[in-house]
Parts: sequence; structure tokens; C-alpha cells
Amino acid sequence: QVDPKDYTFSGLKDETVGRLPGKVAGQQFIIQDCENCSIYIFDHSATITIDDCVNCRIFLGPIKGSVFFRDCKDCKCIVACQQFRTRDCKKMEVFLCCATQPIIESSTGMKFGCFQYYYPELALQFKDAGLSIFNNTWSNIHDFTPVSGENNWGLLPEDAVVQDYVPLPSSEELKGVRISTDATRSIIPITRGRRQKNSDESCLAVFFAGDYTTANARKLIDEMTVKGFQLVQTKEVTMKAEDAHRVFRQSASEFIPLLEKGPVVALEFNGDGAVEGCRSITNEVFSGTKVFVSENKASASQDVDNFYNFADMQMGM
Repeated sequence: QVDPKDYTFSGLKDETVGRLPGKVAGQQFIIQDCENCSIYIFDHSATITIDDCVNCRIFLGPIKGSVFFRDCKDCKCIVACQQFRTRDCKKMEVFLCCATQPIIESSTGMKFGCFQYYYPELALQFKDAGLSIFNNTWSNIHDFTPVSGENNWGLLPEDAVVQDYVPLPSSEELKGVRISTDATRSIIPITRGRRQKNSDESCLAVFFAGDYTTANARKLIDEMTVKGFQLVQTKEVTMKAEDAHRVFRQSASEFIPLLEKGPVVALEFNGDGAVEGCRSITNEVFSGTKVFVSENKASASQDVDNFYNFADMQMGM
């Protein structure tokens, strides 16, 4: 028997509260009327609503459906979800992983950064919530109620440190969760998103489904970022033969048989020399694995556009 009290934080002030991994297990959760609290949900849930909270620090593990903030202000949050919405909110700072386009409505002073967080149970919680760590449109915000001449949202500073916004929990019970906020350990690859690119050279790399797809993609991200290239965006999506022709053009026939195994993981890197850098790393590190990498700088920007236009249509963006 589910007791709603176990899935609600209501009317709290100056408290640190939370739920440990395994304690929410895909249920809905409600947070309301909390002031100056630190709230941590270290588990996956179905949906979460947060109403009338002021000056709170909130961590929400993977949410299978939507998270909805209403009438909240001065809150700092770390959130992973399928859908993100705010209505009538003021001054929120959110490190976000969101599979679809985040929506704000009648909200002002909103700031967004890329989700970065790690604890050992988090990867499985993403799977249980049906979320891919590669589908994150954190910076592609849709403002439902724009005001002409004003900007209701912006991006957090690039060097923003998660712990400065949402500190690690201080309560004995929650200290047992082995958290790292070190960006290099983040379960979600940290992307530039809509920030200004540093270079006019980008490169597309696509991994095909298999036992090591996620590990291979992470390995390439690590190798490229060590060399100073920047990860702009990532995507995990299913492709059909006609999509392959559009994206991989003359080398499509080589990759079409691999599409039946499952979704592909695509990465866009940016920086002068990104194509050459990416090609040499894939040749050295993934010699036995079929990977699509842009051939040269001229075709690369077309590759990136072709792939992401197809992916956005596929995901109904």
C-alpha cells in the first residue's frame, strides 16, 4: 500500500530532507510550500510537481515524465527529466538534463546550465526512467510568454560549479550517498549547447548500437576534450535506411546494416582541427569498431546539420 506521505514534502522550513536510492522507485512525488530547505531525491520517479517553494536547493534524480515548477522563487536546482516546465516562477538557477525542449511560462530571471552529477546508482536510475544520457536539450529553452525587449532566461556562467548552487547534503542519512560533482565524472556528458561556438569547424561522430556504444562514446568524448575540443551536443536516436542516405550520403551503404541493432549515438565536437583530431583518435582507439566520422572540414558542417535536422524531426522538437 502506497502512503502519499512517503512521496510528499510539504510545509517545511530550514530543513534538509531527501529520499535515498530505491525509496521512490518510480512513484510520483510532490514538493510544496517549502522555505529555505535543501531537498534531495536520489531516485527515479514518474512525475514531480514543485509548488510555492522559496529559496530552496533541490536535487531531483531521473524523472520518467514531467517536472513542473509553479510559483517558485529563488530556487537552485539540479534536474533530470523527460519534460521540464515552469509557470509563474522567478529567479531560478537550474542544472538541467531534459530529453525534450524545456518550456518556461510567465517566468522571469531563469538561468540554465548542463546537468552534472554522479553517484553509483544514477546510471541505472536513468535506464529505469527511460532516459538516455545522450538526449539533453538543456539550453534550447522555449519561452511560452515572451515579453518584447526583455529576456526571461539566460545561461549560467560556463564555469559555474554545481556545488556552489546545490551543496552536498549535510544530514547523516543522506551523507551515505556517494556523490561526485566533479564534471569529468558526470553521468551526463557536459555539452556547450546553444553557447557561442569557439570555431567554425565542427565534426560529427556516430557510434552504432552494440555492447560498448555508451563506453565508446564516453571514451571519444574524454579523448577529444583532453585535446581541447568542445562537445557541443549529443543525441541517441533510431535511424532508418532513408535517414542514413540523407546523413551519411555516399558511405550510407556501409552503415545501413548496423542500424537494425538499435539506436545510434551521435556527438558533435567543435574546435579548429576537430575533424582531423576525431579521425585520428577513432583510427587509433576504435580500429575494430565501425564509426562514422566527418571526412573533412567542408563536409562536416553539412554532416552536423543533416544529422541534427533529422534527429530533431524524429524527436518531434
